[in-house]
Amino acid sequence: MDYKEHIAIVQDWPKEGVQFKDITPLMDNGPAFKSAVDEIVEYAKQLEIDIVVGPEARGFIVGCPVSYALEIGFAPVRKEGKLPRETIKVDYGLEYGKDVLTIHKDAIKPGQRVLIVDDLLATGGTIEATIDLVEQLGGEVAGCAFLIELTYLNGREKLKNNDVLTLMQY
Repeated sequence: MDYKEHIAIVQDWPKEGVQFKDITPLMDNGPAFKSAVDEIVEYAKQLEIDIVVGPEARGFIVGCPVSYALEIGFAPVRKEGKLPRETIKVDYGLEYGKDVLTIHKDAIKPGQRVLIVDDLLATGGTIEATIDLVEQLGGEVAGCAFLIELTYLNGREKLKNNDVLTLMQY
């Protein structure tokens, strides 16, 4: 399926010069969204993963149906102060400053094979930080899956040579 047919390009959002890739038309089309999730599920089956991890918020949108289909758990990665129990955290760079991502301290068990899922691979900073969190807990990142990759931003370079699936590239 040509998933790009279901992506809206929004000019100059959130700031001038950016061509935002909006996945909501894909999510609005049941058969297309199901097909995209199914492709990630098939990829995950090949990797023999134990748990799916997704950064907020669109990582939840894509990762939760993947974990549901595989009948395995999902662990959310959130900004600091959003998770209710004991967490570990990692600082990561943004275009203008730093931010912090967290995961529950008991979300990943040592040796678990993890699939990290998000909607978009851009600069790779969020996913690099997510990989760091998984590894701090003793998990093994088996792969990373994305709906979209912005290849011109070279985000793969930050993914520590992990296996990567992307359904669309721009």
